[in-house]
Amino acid sequence: MRKKTKWVAVLLSLGLVVSMAMGCGSSDPAEKKDIVTTDKGAAGDEAADEAANDETAEEDAAGSTDVTIEEQVLVDQNGIVIKATEYTTDSIWGDGIKLVIENNSDQNVSVGCKALIVNDYMITDLFVSDIAAGKKANETMYLSSTELEAAGIDSVGQVEVYFHVYDSASYDDIFTTEAVIIQTSEYANMDTTPNDAGTELYNEGGIKIVGKTVDEDSFWGTAILLYIENASGNNVGVQCDNMSINGFMISPYFSCDVYDGKKAFNEITIMDSDLEDNGIESIDEVELQFHVYNVDTYDTIADSDPIKFSAQ
Repeated sequence: MRKKTKWVAVLLSLGLVVSMAMGCGSSDPAEKKDIVTTDKGAAGDEAADEAANDETAEEDAAGSTDVTIEEQVLVDQNGIVIKATEYTTDSIWGDGIKLVIENNSDQNVSVGCKALIVNDYMITDLFVSDIAAGKKANETMYLSSTELEAAGIDSVGQVEVYFHVYDSASYDDIFTTEAVIIQTSEYANMDTTPNDAGTELYNEGGIKIVGKTVDEDSFWGTAILLYIENASGNNVGVQCDNMSINGFMISPYFSCDVYDGKKAFNEITIMDSDLEDNGIESIDEVELQFHVYNVDTYDTIADSDPIKFSAQ
């Protein structure tokens, strides 16, 4: 099957969050390799060393201030009321927004996120809340610390949420909101500079994909970190096909939704078992194709030519 289901991406992200909570979520930066292109025909081979904005992820940690939000009603539809009450920071789970959810309808519902965007970066959410008819719930919608760090976000200025409400028993959709925007006390200081230093692998039709690093000691095995930018006019999904490492075919786990005008960091994950079965001890040469499609219609937008790159 061409399309990896979204739950796979969520499961991989859950592994990252769990590993972070256990204190082993990230490997030594010295063990990561930079991505460089090896195929002269691949798009963007002139952009390999645009490292000017790499420093954004390392600056000002000591100067951060407490972030706050105003209490506000985010959703009031079909008997479902969602109110944001407070911005919070947890020592394990990181930053989050406290919510009070009221179910004034006559059916049991679940509330989740179709998309979560922080400072214009797509962030994987693990939020879901089940609320029985006529009941309320106090919840916290956490923002993935690992993904904020990858994007160089050390101060959250704006959070955009597309809430998804569905029947808890049948899973039938009830409604999905348009973007609900929460601006924090740091909104005026929000930095949306693209953290796109690396090797440009693909740049067509408003979709830009940059290879950042290869981490051979990630939670699941090996992770290839990508930066993706979408100026196409469509909400898109990006996946990869026909992937080989050192000449051996590999099954990658990767699916990333990027809404129009937004950016994302996401990892192509290769399981240790795949590498061991093929006797691969080091990621030297990678070849793959990107599949880009419309997330609303699933129509194909583009399938790239084979792209080769290496890790050094």
